[in-house]
Amino acid sequence: MEGWRGAWYVPCLASHETLQELCRKENLTCKSIGITNRSLKSYEVEYLCDYKVEEGKAYYLVKWKGWPESSNTWEPRKHLNCPLLIQNFLRDKNEYLSRGRGGKAMKLRNHVKTLKPAIADYVVKKAKQRIALQRWTEELNRKKNHKAMILVENTVDLEGPPLDFYYINEYKPAPGINVLNGITTGCECADCPAEKCCPKEAGFILAYNKRKKLKIQPGLPIYECNSYCRCGPDCPNRIVQKGTPYSLCIFRTNNGRGWGVKTLQKIKTNSFVMEYVGEVITSEEAERRGQFYDNQGNTYLFDLDYDSDEFTVDAARYGNVSHFVNHSCDPNLQVFNVFIDNLDLRLPRIALFSTRTIKAGEELTFDYQMKGSIDLTSDSAEGLSPSKKSIRTVCKCGAMCCRGYLN
Repeated sequence: MEGWRGAWYVPCLASHETLQELCRKENLTCKSIGITNRSLKSYEVEYLCDYKVEEGKAYYLVKWKGWPESSNTWEPRKHLNCPLLIQNFLRDKNEYLSRGRGGKAMKLRNHVKTLKPAIADYVVKKAKQRIALQRWTEELNRKKNHKAMILVENTVDLEGPPLDFYYINEYKPAPGINVLNGITTGCECADCPAEKCCPKEAGFILAYNKRKKLKIQPGLPIYECNSYCRCGPDCPNRIVQKGTPYSLCIFRTNNGRGWGVKTLQKIKTNSFVMEYVGEVITSEEAERRGQFYDNQGNTYLFDLDYDSDEFTVDAARYGNVSHFVNHSCDPNLQVFNVFIDNLDLRLPRIALFSTRTIKAGEELTFDYQMKGSIDLTSDSAEGLSPSKKSIRTVCKCGAMCCRGYLN
């Protein structure tokens, strides 16, 4: 078009494999996604779809990586050099069969020549889920700003990654909300904590001991050194700002609570575990969204009520690992308000610290009804605020001291 000088750029959400399939389907090359004249006809097994026996020989139906499903072919077992994919196929097949045997494994009889369509369908869904979860794991680890790893695991059902969730590392303020209030001064300590370190200047004690563990009681704020302080990155008063120090796993729970989070490392008492982030919105907007979330049966609203009740964090679409943390009436995490580069008492950062020693493999939880954590939930319908939901919500935490309801 004459006079046209601009262009719209829309981010592509399709995977490389999907784009490669489209290129091969149309016989097109694209170097940016690895499809050249040489690789246009290359073949790599992505997953196995089906199984059959013909004339005493075993065959697998192969889905080729970067090729559309219409290009799937039957290949003899001896031609396949993908032991892990064969192992996944057999495990998924036996998992499906065991469901009808009270959890006991059941193998196909030797004379069976083909799989039932329902079994093949399940195996394909599991293969696609495995790929989707692996891609999501890679995406989460690309976007995180801390050294520890994030893993994803689902051995319970066919649920894949959430479709409308975007990983962020810090607050995402709505228009008109400033989560950085222009702080321009910091402490002059050469070796924190000194007489005029950040906590003391704010009228509070240092939150951490010499082992960098929390030493204050719940309800008291944490004032960490900020970007204008003279102290360096090894300062003992810089804990939350360094991000999650533990490798964590987002996993599918087996009792109807949706996704949960477990630690892959031992966590000592009073240790910083993670920060709760999301969109920062006004309380009025939170009330409007809350009504919509209530109709869906869940919500991720977290009121910032340390000093007032003007703002709320909404982690429904934007958040980090804490988005998936479940409720417990006997939690192992506690909420604390943190101030670093923003000293506005209406906008604290929310940090979760361990209340006891947590073993590797143990699920991480906190009490949604504790101070500062009103109206927060996980993927399930738990944690709905009493002010936003008149129907009592049954608690599924399973703790000995379970209150029975979340509101």
